[in-house]
Amino acid sequence: MVDELGRWAEPGLLVLASLADGDKHGYAITNDVAEQVGVSLGPGTLYAALSRLEERGLIEGLPAEGRRRPYRLTAAGAAELSAQASRMQRLATLSLGRLRMASA
Repeated sequence: MVDELGRWAEPGLLVLASLADGDKHGYAITNDVAEQVGVSLGPGTLYAALSRLEERGLIEGLPAEGRRRPYRLTAAGAAELSAQASRMQRLATLSLGRLRMASA
């Protein structure tokens, strides 16, 4: 799983991060990702990511509210997001430290 969600702008990882603060439908996820990270997810990309995440048990679809279907982060999804965020944090610390050393 790590290799599949490893890129920082991987749509699946962005969806997991968006759902970490509560249930959202697709349009709300797209807006949240754009506002918080500056990445624009097209509908095809978003719904393909939602489908993959749901198949893997990382999110679950909730009953539709009119035309909108909200999604929820599962415990497995929260664990995967935590692992990925920790990995990215270690990479950022390493990278910034080495860049500081190289410029000194």
